[in-house]
Amino acid sequence: MIHPDPLPGDIGLAQIPGPVGVFIRVGQWANGNGFADYEHAFLVLPDGQLLQAEPGGARMASLEEYAGKHTLYAYPAGLTDEQRVAICTAAARYVGVPYSFLDYMAIGAHRFRLPVPGLRRYVASTRHMICSQLVDQCYQDAGVHLFSDNRWPGYVTPEALYDLLAREERQRAAA
Repeated sequence: MIHPDPLPGDIGLAQIPGPVGVFIRVGQWANGNGFADYEHAFLVLPDGQLLQAEPGGARMASLEEYAGKHTLYAYPAGLTDEQRVAICTAAARYVGVPYSFLDYMAIGAHRFRLPVPGLRRYVASTRHMICSQLVDQCYQDAGVHLFSDNRWPGYVTPEALYDLLAREERQRAAA
């Protein structure tokens, strides 16, 4: 469900300006996720806070960082209040988790079915996460599985999150 006001447990999707944003957009396009406007994902927490993965490690911050920016807030249909609490509780475990641009290359290698021995194990074992992996992991820890397409855990981009939530929204509107 896409909505204008963020609630704890929501997924925030935002643009990243400049060369880093372009790099991520191209990577998402190469991964088959299209070339749309969302290069960053974060998790909305209670009290106007958020959790986001960054090159210096995952950190909590104020939602004010996204005030006035092109940001979309969404959540999967059927998300309960109990699940929202569990998602936010799970998020606390990931503060400080390192970021790795190598995960974008791993996601791309998986997409193109490149025979890289140990690729799945590498992504699962490094405890490095890009922003969208972090969001997906918090949901999984709360027992909420966003994707039903048998993708490997950790193989999710910000655009994949947007595509999933926008598709749900279109289906809801058509019903």
